[in-house]
Amino acid sequence: MNVFSEIQTWVHQSFDTIRSLGTPEFPEATQSFPIITDANSKRLFTGLVLTKNMEFVDDLLTFEELGKHLKYQGCHIANLSSPDFTAKNGVGGCLRSLLRQFLMSSLDPADISILASWYREENCNNPVVVIIDDIERCCGSVLSDFILMLSEWVIKIPVILIMGVATTLDAPRNILPSNALRCLCPFEFTLGTPAERMDAVVEAVLVKPCSGFIIGHKVAVFMRNYFVSQDGTLTSFIRALKIACTQHFYTEPLSVILLEFASEEDNLVLEIERYGLSPEVIWKHVFELPSCQRVRLNKPTSESLAHAFSELKRLQNQWRAVVLCLYVTGKGEKVRLLDLFCEAIDPESYNQGEFDTNMKAEKDPVLSSSRIKGHFICKAVRLVRDLSTAQLGNLLKIWENLTVDIPEINGKVKELLPLLNAEDGKSSKKDLTVTPRRHTSRIQLNIEKDSKSLSDKATNLIECMVRDYMHPTECIPFHEIFCFKDADKLRLALIGDPRRRIQVDLLEFQKLLCCRCCTSSSNALLPSMHDTSIMYKLAQEHGDLINLHDWYQSFKSIVLCPNSKRKPRQSPLPKKRKGIKEAESQSEASIQARFCRAVTELQITGLLRMPSKRRPDFAQRVAFGL
Repeated sequence: MNVFSEIQTWVHQSFDTIRSLGTPEFPEATQSFPIITDANSKRLFTGLVLTKNMEFVDDLLTFEELGKHLKYQGCHIANLSSPDFTAKNGVGGCLRSLLRQFLMSSLDPADISILASWYREENCNNPVVVIIDDIERCCGSVLSDFILMLSEWVIKIPVILIMGVATTLDAPRNILPSNALRCLCPFEFTLGTPAERMDAVVEAVLVKPCSGFIIGHKVAVFMRNYFVSQDGTLTSFIRALKIACTQHFYTEPLSVILLEFASEEDNLVLEIERYGLSPEVIWKHVFELPSCQRVRLNKPTSESLAHAFSELKRLQNQWRAVVLCLYVTGKGEKVRLLDLFCEAIDPESYNQGEFDTNMKAEKDPVLSSSRIKGHFICKAVRLVRDLSTAQLGNLLKIWENLTVDIPEINGKVKELLPLLNAEDGKSSKKDLTVTPRRHTSRIQLNIEKDSKSLSDKATNLIECMVRDYMHPTECIPFHEIFCFKDADKLRLALIGDPRRRIQVDLLEFQKLLCCRCCTSSSNALLPSMHDTSIMYKLAQEHGDLINLHDWYQSFKSIVLCPNSKRKPRQSPLPKKRKGIKEAESQSEASIQARFCRAVTELQITGLLRMPSKRRPDFAQRVAFGL
C-alpha cells in the first residue's frame, strides 16, 4: 500500500507538470490532429513497476487493485494487458480498448481524436492513467506505435503510463526501439516480494483491528498450508479470507456488530436493536455459546454483555501489540508474520503453558535445539539477546510506538529507555577518556557486561509480554461472534469434495431440476427421471459388483413403466392401453444406448469401474456412501 501511495503522489505531480506546459483552448483541443510542440512536451511520464517475477495471477490482481486505488483518488483508469498488444489487432486494438473503458462504448474505426474530445468536454481536470500489467508479454512493435501515438497527443490528453516489469527495469530497452524510448520519462517503483506482501495482508486484515473479524488456529494453519502447497499465490490466500469472512457472516447472526466492535465505540449492545435483533434473542444466543459456558455470569444483562465485549477488545489489543512486537523483532531474520500468527493464536499451546515452557527451554543450550525447533515466537525472543546496544535502542523505540495504547506494556518499555540512554552515555564517556592500556580490557569487559544486562532485561520484557498479555482469541469468552473456526467448511469451499457432491446431486436431483413430475418426497423411481440418476439409484441396491444384465433389466423396467406406482388394476383401461402402446414404440436399441451412456457417465465421474476381461459381465462400484 505504501507503493500505491507513492505512485499516486507521482501521478498527480506528473499531471501538474503536464498542465504547466499549457492547456489548449476548446476549439484547438477538439481538432482531429495533435498539437505541434517541441520534443520535451511530447515525453510521456512512465512509471515502471518491478513485480519481481511474482505469479501471473498476483500480477493481474496487483494492477487491478492499483487501478481501483487511483480511480478512488479521482484518476481516469484504463487497464490494458498483453492480448491488447498483438500484431493481429495492431494499435487499433489498444485504442478500441481505451475507448471501451473510458467512453463505455466500442467504436470502429477507433480514433484517438474521439478520446481527446471526450476528455476536453467532460473530464479535463483529472489525469488519465493507462496501466499495462506486463510489457514483456506485449508485442514490441505494437507497444512502440502505441507510445508514439500517445506522445503526440499528450498535451490534449495528459496520459500517464504505468507499466509492469517482471524481470528487470532495463526490460523496456530490450523491447522498444530508440525512438519510442526517447518519448518516455521513466520513474521506477518496486513492489515487495510475495512474502512481504503476504505479511502486509496478514497484518492489515488479521492482526490490526481492521474489521473485528479474525480466524481460528485451525483455519489459519489450513490457509498457510494451502498457500504453500496448493496454489502459492497471494490471490488464493485473499480468496480464502473472503470465503471465510462470508461463511462467518452467513452462519453467525451477531456478526453484524463486527464493524462497531472494531470502532472505538463501546455502546454497540445498546444500539443493536437497529439490526432487527431483540435483546432477549441476543442474550439467549450469546450466553449459550460454548466459550460463555466456561465463565460464570451472575445475570445475563446488557451491562454484563457490554463489559464482556470490552474485556474481549482489551485482550485482543494486547495480543495484537505483542504479536507486532515479536514480528518487528524477528523481521530482519525472515520470521514471517503468518507463521507467528499461526503460533500466537494457538489456544492449546497457551492453555498448556507451552509458550513459557519453550522460552525456558530456549535458555538451556542443551534443550534449545530439540525443544523449540520451529517455534517462531522463541526464535524472535532469542534474537533480542543477540542485538547490539544501538539495535536494541531502535527496537525499544518501535515497541514503544506499537504499545502506545497498552499502558501496562508501554510503561515497562519506557522503564528500559532511560537505562539505554545511560548506557549510551557511559560508552561515549569512556571513549573520550584516555586510559592506560592495562585498563582497556577491563573497561571493555564492563561495557559488554552492562550491554548484556540490558539485553537480558529486554529479553525478560518480551518474555513477560508473551506470557502475560498474549491471550489467543479462542481462549476469550464470546469469541465465536468474531472468530471463524470451521476449517472443514473452508476446506470444502476451496478444495471441494467433487465425488461426494456428484453423489448427492444424483440422489437428490429433484432439488436441482425442480420438475413437477419428480417432486414427490417418496423414493420411487420414475421414468421421467434422468437416466444417470435412475442408474445410480439402482446401483445402491447392489454390493461391490453389479451384474450388468440385472442392472439393464431393472433400468429397462423403470424406463418402460408408464406409472411408477405400478397399479394397473386401479388405472382406467384406455390409459393402460396407451402406456402399452408407448412402451412398444420404444426400440430395444434406444434403451440400450441410453443405458450405455449412463454407465459411461458414471465411469467418467469416478463412481463406477467398467468390466474387465476376467469378469466382463460385472461392473465394480468405486464410491460407497456419502
